[in-house]
Amino acid sequence: MRLQGRKRIITGRERVIPLAKEKDPKTNVMRILDKAKVPYTPHFYEHRDDEPFDGLIVAQKLGEDPSAVFKTLVTEGKSRNYYVFVLPVDRELDLKAAARAVGEKAVEMIPVKDIQKVTGYIRGGCSPLGMKKQFPTVMDASAEPLERFYVSAGKRGTQVELSPNELAELIRASFADITG
Repeated sequence: MRLQGRKRIITGRERVIPLAKEKDPKTNVMRILDKAKVPYTPHFYEHRDDEPFDGLIVAQKLGEDPSAVFKTLVTEGKSRNYYVFVLPVDRELDLKAAARAVGEKAVEMIPVKDIQKVTGYIRGGCSPLGMKKQFPTVMDASAEPLERFYVSAGKRGTQVELSPNELAELIRASFADITG
Protein backbone atom coordinates (compact mmCIF):
# COMPACT_ATOMS: atom_id res chain seq x y z
CA MET A 1 0.00 0.00 0.00
CA ARG A 2 1.28 3.50 -0.80
CA LEU A 3 -0.08 7.01 -0.45
CA GLN A 4 -0.56 9.21 -3.47
CA GLY A 5 -1.85 12.73 -2.97
CA ARG A 6 -5.03 12.45 -0.91
CA LYS A 7 -5.78 8.84 -1.95
CA ARG A 8 -4.64 5.54 -0.57
CA ILE A 9 -3.75 3.11 -3.34
CA ILE A 10 -3.70 -0.58 -2.58
CA THR A 11 -1.37 -2.21 -5.08
CA GLY A 12 -2.46 -5.40 -6.73
CA ARG A 13 -6.20 -4.76 -6.91
CA GLU A 14 -5.68 -1.00 -7.58
CA ARG A 15 -8.61 -0.09 -5.40
CA VAL A 16 -8.68 3.62 -4.50
CA ILE A 17 -9.93 4.58 -1.04
CA PRO A 18 -10.07 8.30 -0.15
CA LEU A 19 -8.15 9.27 2.95
CA ALA A 20 -10.03 11.00 5.75
CA LYS A 21 -10.43 14.69 4.99
CA GLU A 22 -8.02 17.02 6.68
CA LYS A 23 -9.76 19.13 9.27
CA ASP A 24 -10.76 22.47 7.73
CA PRO A 25 -9.68 25.28 10.07
CA LYS A 26 -12.43 27.52 8.63
CA THR A 27 -15.57 27.89 10.70
CA ASN A 28 -19.05 28.63 9.37
CA VAL A 29 -18.51 32.24 10.44
CA MET A 30 -15.44 32.45 8.20
CA ARG A 31 -17.29 30.86 5.31
CA ILE A 32 -20.14 33.37 5.65
CA LEU A 33 -17.64 36.25 5.71
CA ASP A 34 -15.86 34.81 2.66
CA LYS A 35 -19.15 34.49 0.76
CA ALA A 36 -20.11 38.08 1.66
CA LYS A 37 -16.60 39.25 0.70
CA VAL A 38 -16.07 40.83 4.13
CA PRO A 39 -12.33 40.96 4.91
CA TYR A 40 -11.25 39.41 8.19
CA THR A 41 -8.23 37.94 9.89
CA PRO A 42 -8.63 34.65 11.78
CA HIS A 43 -6.89 34.27 15.14
CA PHE A 44 -6.39 30.98 16.94
CA TYR A 45 -5.44 30.37 20.55
CA GLU A 46 -4.99 27.31 22.73
CA HIS A 47 -8.00 26.32 24.78
CA ARG A 48 -8.66 23.29 26.96
CA ASP A 49 -12.12 22.42 28.24
CA ASP A 50 -10.78 21.89 31.76
CA GLU A 51 -9.37 25.42 32.12
CA PRO A 52 -11.22 28.60 33.15
CA PHE A 53 -12.75 30.45 30.24
CA ASP A 54 -14.09 33.96 29.77
CA GLY A 55 -13.63 36.94 27.47
CA LEU A 56 -10.83 38.47 29.52
CA ILE A 57 -8.83 35.26 29.21
CA VAL A 58 -9.44 35.29 25.45
CA ALA A 59 -8.20 38.91 25.22
CA GLN A 60 -5.10 37.95 27.21
CA LYS A 61 -4.41 34.93 24.97
CA LEU A 62 -4.75 37.14 21.90
CA GLY A 63 -2.52 39.79 23.47
CA GLU A 64 -5.22 42.39 22.84
CA ASP A 65 -6.85 45.17 24.82
CA PRO A 66 -10.12 43.79 26.28
CA SER A 67 -11.97 46.84 24.94
CA ALA A 68 -11.32 45.55 21.40
CA VAL A 69 -12.41 41.95 22.08
CA PHE A 70 -16.18 41.57 22.08
CA LYS A 71 -18.48 38.91 23.51
CA THR A 72 -21.88 37.87 22.22
CA LEU A 73 -24.76 37.59 24.68
CA VAL A 74 -28.24 36.29 23.95
CA THR A 75 -31.33 37.49 25.79
CA GLU A 76 -35.05 36.90 25.73
CA GLY A 77 -37.55 39.74 25.92
CA LYS A 78 -40.95 39.85 27.60
CA SER A 79 -42.38 39.26 24.11
CA ARG A 80 -40.54 35.85 24.09
CA ASN A 81 -38.35 37.09 21.20
CA TYR A 82 -34.59 36.58 21.32
CA TYR A 83 -32.07 39.42 21.00
CA VAL A 84 -28.30 39.39 20.55
CA PHE A 85 -25.97 41.93 22.14
CA VAL A 86 -22.28 42.36 21.26
CA LEU A 87 -20.14 44.20 23.80
CA PRO A 88 -16.54 44.44 25.05
CA VAL A 89 -15.46 41.51 27.22
CA ASP A 90 -14.49 43.87 30.05
CA ARG A 91 -17.98 45.39 30.29
CA GLU A 92 -21.35 44.14 31.57
CA LEU A 93 -24.63 44.28 29.68
CA ASP A 94 -27.04 46.87 31.12
CA LEU A 95 -30.32 44.96 30.80
CA LYS A 96 -32.46 48.11 30.97
CA ALA A 97 -30.43 49.86 28.26
CA ALA A 98 -30.49 46.65 26.19
CA ALA A 99 -34.30 46.43 26.49
CA ARG A 100 -34.65 50.07 25.40
CA ALA A 101 -32.37 49.43 22.41
CA VAL A 102 -34.69 46.70 21.11
CA GLY A 103 -38.00 48.27 22.17
CA GLU A 104 -38.80 45.74 24.91
CA LYS A 105 -40.07 46.36 28.44
CA ALA A 106 -37.37 44.04 29.75
CA VAL A 107 -34.86 41.44 28.59
CA GLU A 108 -33.09 38.74 30.53
CA MET A 109 -30.14 36.49 29.75
CA ILE A 110 -31.10 33.08 28.44
CA PRO A 111 -29.92 30.16 30.60
CA VAL A 112 -26.52 28.76 29.60
CA LYS A 113 -28.16 25.36 29.02
CA ASP A 114 -30.31 26.93 26.27
CA ILE A 115 -27.52 28.65 24.32
CA GLN A 116 -26.86 25.79 21.92
CA LYS A 117 -30.56 25.06 21.40
CA VAL A 118 -31.30 28.71 20.53
CA THR A 119 -28.13 29.69 18.63
CA GLY A 120 -26.40 26.50 17.51
CA TYR A 121 -23.28 27.60 19.39
CA ILE A 122 -21.81 26.51 22.72
CA ARG A 123 -20.95 28.88 25.57
CA GLY A 124 -17.67 30.57 24.73
CA GLY A 125 -18.09 30.02 21.00
CA CYS A 126 -21.18 32.14 20.36
CA SER A 127 -20.80 34.51 17.43
CA PRO A 128 -23.22 37.22 16.28
CA LEU A 129 -22.89 35.72 12.81
CA GLY A 130 -24.11 32.31 11.68
CA MET A 131 -26.64 31.48 14.36
CA LYS A 132 -29.50 29.11 13.54
CA LYS A 133 -31.58 32.23 12.96
CA GLN A 134 -30.42 35.84 12.61
CA PHE A 135 -31.92 37.52 15.67
CA PRO A 136 -32.14 41.30 16.07
CA THR A 137 -28.63 42.34 17.07
CA VAL A 138 -27.29 45.41 18.85
CA MET A 139 -23.60 46.18 19.09
CA ASP A 140 -22.25 48.41 21.83
CA ALA A 141 -21.67 51.99 20.65
CA SER A 142 -18.00 51.68 21.65
CA ALA A 143 -17.48 49.42 18.60
CA GLU A 144 -18.70 51.92 16.01
CA PRO A 145 -15.56 54.13 15.90
CA LEU A 146 -13.18 51.15 15.89
CA GLU A 147 -11.43 50.19 12.66
CA ARG A 148 -11.14 46.55 13.75
CA PHE A 149 -12.37 44.42 16.60
CA TYR A 150 -12.54 40.74 17.56
CA VAL A 151 -15.58 38.46 17.86
CA SER A 152 -15.89 34.72 18.19
CA ALA A 153 -15.51 32.77 14.96
CA GLY A 154 -18.06 30.24 16.19
CA LYS A 155 -15.97 27.96 18.34
CA ARG A 156 -13.69 28.21 21.33
CA GLY A 157 -10.09 28.89 20.39
CA THR A 158 -10.97 30.91 17.29
CA GLN A 159 -11.70 34.62 16.81
CA VAL A 160 -12.08 36.80 13.75
CA GLU A 161 -10.75 40.33 13.53
CA LEU A 162 -12.82 42.56 11.28
CA SER A 163 -14.50 45.93 10.87
CA PRO A 164 -17.41 46.34 13.29
CA ASN A 165 -19.23 48.49 10.75
CA GLU A 166 -18.93 45.86 8.01
CA LEU A 167 -20.16 43.20 10.42
CA ALA A 168 -23.08 45.42 11.49
CA GLU A 169 -24.02 45.97 7.85
CA LEU A 170 -23.85 42.25 7.09
CA ILE A 171 -26.07 41.19 10.02
CA ARG A 172 -28.20 44.37 10.00
CA ALA A 173 -27.15 45.25 13.56
CA SER A 174 -27.60 48.61 15.18
CA PHE A 175 -25.30 50.43 17.61
CA ALA A 176 -26.42 51.65 21.04
CA ASP A 177 -25.05 52.28 24.53
CA ILE A 178 -25.81 48.91 26.13
CA THR A 179 -23.12 48.59 28.81
CA GLY A 180 -23.24 49.62 32.42
